[in-house]
Amino acid sequence: MNTTAAQFPYPWQRCKIVHLVRHGQAMHNVEGDKNREALLSPHLFDAQLSPLGLQQVDKLRKDVHASGILKRIELVITSPLYRTMQTAFGVFGNPGSHDGKSSATSAVNCPQIMAVELCRDRLGVRPCDMRRRMDDEDDSMWNPDVREPEEEIDARMVLFMKWLWTRPEQEIVIVSHGIILQHILYILGNDCHQTVRTDLCKRFDNCELRSVVIVDKSLMGADSQVCSPRHVAKEKVLREQVSN
Repeated sequence: MNTTAAQFPYPWQRCKIVHLVRHGQAMHNVEGDKNREALLSPHLFDAQLSPLGLQQVDKLRKDVHASGILKRIELVITSPLYRTMQTAFGVFGNPGSHDGKSSATSAVNCPQIMAVELCRDRLGVRPCDMRRRMDDEDDSMWNPDVREPEEEIDARMVLFMKWLWTRPEQEIVIVSHGIILQHILYILGNDCHQTVRTDLCKRFDNCELRSVVIVDKSLMGADSQVCSPRHVAKEKVLREQVSN
């Protein structure tokens, strides 16, 4: 084995540890197992966690505390949908902050939790219609007849990861949806060996936590992992929409 080709030193300051978490089982998952068309129901788009999903969140919380990961996490980023926010606060939030009661786990310094629109679920309409206000009763992005193409999900994730690199935090959690997390890994795994990429990008289970180290390669004489020429045009359109 040529160890010089397989191993090389790299500054820790130009790396981030990212923990990817899919939300716990939600009611749209339950109904979707019975009838796939239920996944397109506007009434289930912002579904809450199921009883099993709440149990999954509780188990993951215990695992996170037992592993010591929570002490290292500096920021939790979540999709703004209800099921992901329930998961983010349930796993990484302060359990004593809502009822005023103290507990052994509430003494732990919990990381900041931030909802970010860019990592929400696959949009019901094209990103050019990104006009939703979080306090609107109706979701103006929801249209089951027009689904966000996968190449636009890729472009949205490129923009999201570029924004992530601007954050000062080094160890970050992303709580999102299965398809979104997979597309993040597709982008990051562009130059991985195919066997690694296949394993890295496999389907997420509900409440699964998958950790990766990502490297900023912009000083290595090559494009950054999250900057691919084929995404440039899409990214420009999305940046204009986000800033409007």
